[in-house]
Amino acid sequence: MNILFTVIVVVQVLSALTIIGLVLVQHGKGADMGAAFGSGSSGSLFGASGSSNFLSKVTGIAATVFFCATLALAYIGNKPGAVKGGVMENLPAVPVSGGAVPTPAQPGAGAVPAAKAPAPAVPSNQIPK
Repeated sequence: MNILFTVIVVVQVLSALTIIGLVLVQHGKGADMGAAFGSGSSGSLFGASGSSNFLSKVTGIAATVFFCATLALAYIGNKPGAVKGGVMENLPAVPVSGGAVPTPAQPGAGAVPAAKAPAPAVPSNQIPK
């Protein structure tokens, strides 16, 4: 699925660059604006609009490819991925014995020190008041 996502992203980027290039190369309708003020003999304000030429057809095809690639990326991006477990399942198992809390070994230390024994209980008659 990752390869398909990458291919669609590449297609989308290439179609976007194609659209940008084709739009910059085309001759705009506003370029003949001087014709409306007597320098040309066009019948309308922005010039005569005839049938579409090759560049405008290719631009339409590139826009369609870009639109389809965008829809495909949206479809793939909204699919939930396979759940392979939680974050804690990837941790290594640490054996715990005797209820002692393991402490991380310090660099250079040979072994993990054992847990201290609990302090003996003090009789209540020996507690200073």
